[in-house]
Amino acid sequence: MFLGLTAFGLGAAIAQESGVDAAKALVKKHQSPGEFVAPGPAFDAKACLAGKKIMVIPMTQANPFSANVANAMKSAAGEVGFDLRVFDNQFDVQQWIRGIELAVAEGYDLIDLSTAPIPEMLQPQIEAARAAGVKVTVSHWYDANEPVPAFVDGASLAPFSASMELASAWAIAKTEGKAKILFVHSDEVSSAKYAKEAIEKTFVKYGTESSYTLLNVPLADWSTRMTQSVQSALLSDPAINYVVPFYDGMSQFVLPALNLAGRPDVKIASFNGTPFVLDMVRDGKVEMDIGESVGWIGRAALDYDMRMLCGVEANPVLNVPLYIFDASNVASAGVPATYDAGYGDAHIRGFADLWGLSK
Repeated sequence: MFLGLTAFGLGAAIAQESGVDAAKALVKKHQSPGEFVAPGPAFDAKACLAGKKIMVIPMTQANPFSANVANAMKSAAGEVGFDLRVFDNQFDVQQWIRGIELAVAEGYDLIDLSTAPIPEMLQPQIEAARAAGVKVTVSHWYDANEPVPAFVDGASLAPFSASMELASAWAIAKTEGKAKILFVHSDEVSSAKYAKEAIEKTFVKYGTESSYTLLNVPLADWSTRMTQSVQSALLSDPAINYVVPFYDGMSQFVLPALNLAGRPDVKIASFNGTPFVLDMVRDGKVEMDIGESVGWIGRAALDYDMRMLCGVEANPVLNVPLYIFDASNVASAGVPATYDAGYGDAHIRGFADLWGLSK
């Protein structure tokens, strides 16, 4: 009997160690900026896009992330040598509709709904545009595991699920397999469903003593309810040692909750690489933030759109590496941090070669 218990205990210890090692390996993989991986075969972008026009409709130019992605697309289109217009708007559905109608009226070849002009709210206009011969794509809105609706021509997909696996691995690695994570999300964002599924699979995959709970705070309630909701969760479960907001902009509302709950020991890890959150990492208020280069996102999204127009094979999953910023490297993001510093320039060289611009 004693031997049996010893064997069981040893097996559990080995499983725990194996899970922690796997988590540490994943974290290590994302502690360097990442290599460029071509999303498809090379093609002559200048020849193919000659005379073509693309309209990019971002979520809103008032959002720096959306604006910087759209501007990166415009800059890359200028290098290729074709017309790309960014349609200015202020997160207004009627303005999104106006952008689609303008693209159709002015003979654009493709419309890219970039970083969240919610396609489901624009289905009649999208179908009308496609009927008029304009292709419609969606970039960095749907998760890599999420089905793309049939009423658009295609979508370049974002790593929301992968970011939550990486954030989970970080906490598991840092606690040697004893992470107790509170995930904060907003259910009305469609990708949240797939990120939550990824979290569930991640905890099974690593097989440690770690556990998690989920807290839904609607988008409209971030500034009014998030602090109180996180505070209540921390008071209800003193074992929580990490809070992981799905989007790092939530961190500004999570941080006060730690102080109000008397839990400054709880760590925050998140995703997006938003500059003010990277500044919080540098100041020691947030432990880790997973970033994506907006310049890389913009070029990758444009690459997908160009392949759509040229009939060239494309991988719909944006090949943008997730990069971990923590106290050891956050200064590379700038002081104060910016949206596109610290990621290197592999994507600039890589896409130039892929598009035939380096000849």
